[in-house]
Amino acid sequence: MEKIRVGIVNYLNTAPLLYGLKRPPISEKIILTGDYPARLAEQLMNNEIDVGLVPVAVIPRLPSHFIAGNYCIGTEGEIASVALFSEVPMNEISKVYLDYQSRSSVALLKYLMKEYWGVDPELVLATDDSYRKEIRGTTAGLVIGDRAFEQRKISTFIYDLGSEWKKITGLPFVFAAWVSRKELSPDFIAEFDAANAMGLEHIDEIIEQTPFELYDLKKYYSLHLSYKLDDAKRKGMQHFLEVTRNQ
Repeated sequence: MEKIRVGIVNYLNTAPLLYGLKRPPISEKIILTGDYPARLAEQLMNNEIDVGLVPVAVIPRLPSHFIAGNYCIGTEGEIASVALFSEVPMNEISKVYLDYQSRSSVALLKYLMKEYWGVDPELVLATDDSYRKEIRGTTAGLVIGDRAFEQRKISTFIYDLGSEWKKITGLPFVFAAWVSRKELSPDFIAEFDAANAMGLEHIDEIIEQTPFELYDLKKYYSLHLSYKLDDAKRKGMQHFLEVTRNQ
């Protein structure tokens, strides 16, 4: 049987999902590749992978799509690793750098600024990590993933995008979901779901094997992150795609 190419984000937040994917029986049926979210989105669009943990914002750009299984990178509120960072309050921000690794977070930030915060700063799409040095004075920056934990130690103001979405909509937010362009077999999806679930039962072991001094990983995995793509998250995901449709 031809192996299925699976793309996964190489951030700390995927460690519980990766745990099971690296183990049999699913590991014998897939080829795993890792990259940052925006790059995975490009790989799925270019048919370089068969299924990927991609930013949900890319879904409308796909000629066809299928949500593969029942797991995701989501949050019921504060996400901690996706935020707008600044040295000044929101109404004093004049420029915002947008994280080049992001798609969903960029779309969410633009929506929040326009529809709820009522601010209209200059937007600059970053091209590499050097943009974080520009987060000073009235220049802010969107930072996602593990680098956000570093930025939390630096910036005075932290506007958590998961919290803001929940406050406004009352819905959880899905940053990334398993998406394929072709429908995968029910047998594969069942094994894939089981592999995703496995790591969630071994959180303490994962933390023990993942030295990280910038943030409490137990808190991150159990309080901030919510991995099950349940009905509420599907509703939140659909609402997000509707309100950002014309961006």
